[in-house]
Amino acid sequence: MLIRAFDQALFDAYSDDIATFLKKIYAARQVSEAQLTLGLNQLLIPKFEQLSTALSLLEQALLEQKRILIIGDFDCDGATASVVAVKSLRMMGAKYVDFLVPNRFEHGYGLSPEIVTLAIKEKQPDVIITVDNGISSFDGAKLAKKSAIKVIITDHHLPSDTLPEADAIINPNLKDCDFPSKHLAGVGVCFYLFSALKSHLNKSQYFANQGITPPDLRTVLDLVALGTVADVVKLDQNNRILIDQGIKRIQQKLCSPGILALLEVANRPVQTLQASDLGFAVGPRLNAAGRLSDISRGIKCLLTDDINDARRYAQELEAFNQQRKEEQTRIQDEAQAIVDAQDVSEAKFSLSLFDPSWHEGIVGIVAGKLKEDYHCPVAVFAKSGEFLKGSIRSIPSVHIKDLLDLVDRQHPGLILKFGGHAMAAGLSIQADNFQPFKRAFNDAIKAHLNNDLPKVELLTDGTLSALDLSLDNAQLLKEAGPWGQGFEEPVFFGEFDIIDQKVVGEKHLKLRLKLQDDSQIHDAIAFFQVPLDTNQATIAYKLSINTWRGNSALQLMVERINEHSAKK
Repeated sequence: MLIRAFDQALFDAYSDDIATFLKKIYAARQVSEAQLTLGLNQLLIPKFEQLSTALSLLEQALLEQKRILIIGDFDCDGATASVVAVKSLRMMGAKYVDFLVPNRFEHGYGLSPEIVTLAIKEKQPDVIITVDNGISSFDGAKLAKKSAIKVIITDHHLPSDTLPEADAIINPNLKDCDFPSKHLAGVGVCFYLFSALKSHLNKSQYFANQGITPPDLRTVLDLVALGTVADVVKLDQNNRILIDQGIKRIQQKLCSPGILALLEVANRPVQTLQASDLGFAVGPRLNAAGRLSDISRGIKCLLTDDINDARRYAQELEAFNQQRKEEQTRIQDEAQAIVDAQDVSEAKFSLSLFDPSWHEGIVGIVAGKLKEDYHCPVAVFAKSGEFLKGSIRSIPSVHIKDLLDLVDRQHPGLILKFGGHAMAAGLSIQADNFQPFKRAFNDAIKAHLNNDLPKVELLTDGTLSALDLSLDNAQLLKEAGPWGQGFEEPVFFGEFDIIDQKVVGEKHLKLRLKLQDDSQIHDAIAFFQVPLDTNQATIAYKLSINTWRGNSALQLMVERINEHSAKK
């Protein structure tokens, strides 16, 4: 287990306002004291390439009551962005605003020609705004423009060298965009567009002239927080502000009834909500609808102002989530069997797997699980009509979008289309090109890594003394969040005696542990862990708080166990 290096100069520069326990943790994450402030006044100002064009177009659309259509993505980020867009435009006086989300099985991803054709047939839009998609939608944007529809693309995915034909593109990752944070989720980009639009309309006297109260866009921060957490983007200061402010609103129930209903079905208390609850409880239930059917149910759940309607939608989403779990278990078991049957030398740098029975909405989750288990990029494919659709999950040392660019250049025609970012991507290939892709993919990764297998070590914040292993410090860490990608929650390790252990919930291990050379016994939980055949182990863990019947106690969340040879 590796211990994070920490910046001594940063450590020394922190004021006494920061608890000593936290200083080393912050210094190891290269965060200055100023970057720890999470007030809304610290948010970056909107500064995007093509923003002024988008604002003028939207003002004209509002003044002329044009039909505005939001086209989102079929995941949680896309769903929350769709709701932010619809709610914001309605608060700004739009009477004809609607949403349409591609069905991944019928229309493909993003602003495809198929979804534009459906939009024209069913919605007759004057303006299309994409949220969390569009940066790679060349054909769809061209068709919309040919049909005299104005197109505004808002996206956060990485663009290629050429851009779609749109009236305006808002994306922090455009080559000439000066917005300092490149890590906004799709919902974050959407929020910034409408924040800028509110300021623009204020200056032009639009609200005064229309007799409209300028909207308080803090009312959509709950949605921004949910989408940002669910999309696992890097938590720089700007994203942490958006998440922190949104979570505070949810804790006070100043939020979408849909979020409250989803927390209810997940049995997560609102008052003690953390970012991880959004990521592990709410996000997957919304995503399940997009994976198996249609994310529009999730959007309606988040859009409604009626708690009873929200509860009905939440129950539907819960049913989808249960179905998703069953399908995921089946595919994971079958994928594991394929891996187990492979020559070990085949599976060192990458895994590429396919079975015609696998569900294209589930393969991304399976790829993520295998990536965690095997610590290499994993591509998992499902049959989609005549083609294969794949989801890839990668490791920090392989920027997967750039790698697919390379494979595409080296093997023209092998990949039909692809898109994504550093850690995740999607692609389509011809059915008979699976084996050629598998070889090309593995060769490219091998060359990129200079034939050196990536070394995988759990990164920790070191050991804790018996004194520091406390409920108070667990509370400090909870308040120091939100934690996540790029601002990882601290993991510690120590040498423990295992006092006793028992299986709970059929597949988890509840432990009582004692630091060696200490007498205090601590409760711990290890998820998906078989019983240990030892009474001593090196255990990596997070500090957490277990609240039961109003009482709070320290609980260690076990991340990894290295068993010692001492047997019971």
